[in-house]
Amino acid sequence: MSSSVVIIRLRGRAGGDWRIEQTLGLLRLNRRYSAMVYPYSEEIKGMIRKVEAYITWGELDEEGIDMLLNRMKTREGKKIDDETLKINLNMNIDDFKQKIVSGELRINKYSKLFNLPISLHPPREGFYGKVSVHFKNGGEYGYRGSYIKELLRRMV
Repeated sequence: MSSSVVIIRLRGRAGGDWRIEQTLGLLRLNRRYSAMVYPYSEEIKGMIRKVEAYITWGELDEEGIDMLLNRMKTREGKKIDDETLKINLNMNIDDFKQKIVSGELRINKYSKLFNLPISLHPPREGFYGKVSVHFKNGGEYGYRGSYIKELLRRMV
């Protein structure tokens, strides 16, 4: 498993337990189709397990971070580019991508610089399965592994 995971919220809050809503808030997934990137750790693993029926998640790679960076904005509403990263973080965009994928850099720590969470569109052509059924059973929620890229491609 890679060092970073992308987590996407699929379901709303109607009829949900307050503990699940609180955990989703801690993950900064307050709205449907919002995404966050975290280094994979025991703490994140426990939170994912608790809210698994509301999210889908998988490993992040270079292609996935490229798609997410197209949607990410700074607090001023600008797209993220080399100039912005050079001024604020003293790194170019390739180093930034590599550090996020490896888990060295946590983008949730830079909420004053970036507009987080990352807002995504509903998937083009819709979901291929039910949102209330696990991915391994033909649904949408739960662990997807590297198939998260296909969903990201349709949501960007």
